Amino acid sequence: MSTAEYAIGTLAACALAAVLYKVVTSGAVSSALQGLIQKALHAPF
Repeated sequence: MSTAEYAIGTLAACALAAVLYKVVTSGAVSSALQGLIQKALHAPF
């Protein structure tokens, strides 16, 4: 690949990372993850 293709790939990867960060740090996803972790920690063995 040429340098321009690497640059476009890097920009696309950064954009995807930014979108995923926004989704994961949103309130709904954060509370769902916390609930899942609490459920796992308090599961009967």
